[in-house]
Amino acid sequence: MTDITGLVLTYNGERLLKECLESLNFCNRILVIDSGSNDSTLEIARDKGAEIIHNDWNGAIEQHKFALTKIGTKWVVTIDQDEIISPELRESILKAIENPGEVDGFYCSRCTWYFDRFIRHSGWYPDKLFRIYRHDGIKIGGIRPHEELRPINKAGEISGDIIHYPYKNFANHLEKINDYTQDAAEDLYSRGKRGSTGKAVRHAFGKFLKQYILQKGFLDGQAGLIIAIHGFFYTFQKYIRLAELDKDGGK
Repeated sequence: MTDITGLVLTYNGERLLKECLESLNFCNRILVIDSGSNDSTLEIARDKGAEIIHNDWNGAIEQHKFALTKIGTKWVVTIDQDEIISPELRESILKAIENPGEVDGFYCSRCTWYFDRFIRHSGWYPDKLFRIYRHDGIKIGGIRPHEELRPINKAGEISGDIIHYPYKNFANHLEKINDYTQDAAEDLYSRGKRGSTGKAVRHAFGKFLKQYILQKGFLDGQAGLIIAIHGFFYTFQKYIRLAELDKDGGK
């Protein structure tokens, strides 16, 4: 059997970590890179046989780069602490890496639960992600707060979904918006971007129209409308915080 490391970056991920790690039990090794959890995350990881390494958080991009220095297997399957490998995807992964050909890895879809359903539109599905890859076949980049994993040369696609449960409730969603928009604004500012109230409003309306109309969020029912409104709020906050940084000289 081909050696595979299942990789999960964690911080206070007790809500779904048990299910997350159980879905990786086809891997020879499960590696958890934790950034200082103070809930039951570490107990759950130990109970599921994961190897745990602590590394202080410096953003998802740097954390993922650090993780790769601790992996020696040929293949890596990485998911977030609020994600689960579906049975169909598990079978697709095992079949694909038996005879992978010349590709650096494989893209798969992510299906997200929000409010009262799995979202099938709104720009959320299919959310193709490069999560199954050769250890030496990946480029890590992106714009904070999210990393972007890409193949160095070429990739294939496999069937089956990563199942995603990103938010415990609306309060949790708003907490993440607060954290993510500040991080995103600081990253944009460091890249020389500048914001204004006008930009914030224009980009926010554009985001709402794109998600709800162009990406057919209206077909996702109440959940689709809520997603589009939160998309408006997220985008407005990002650009208004960028304007604030500009006003305060980046402080």
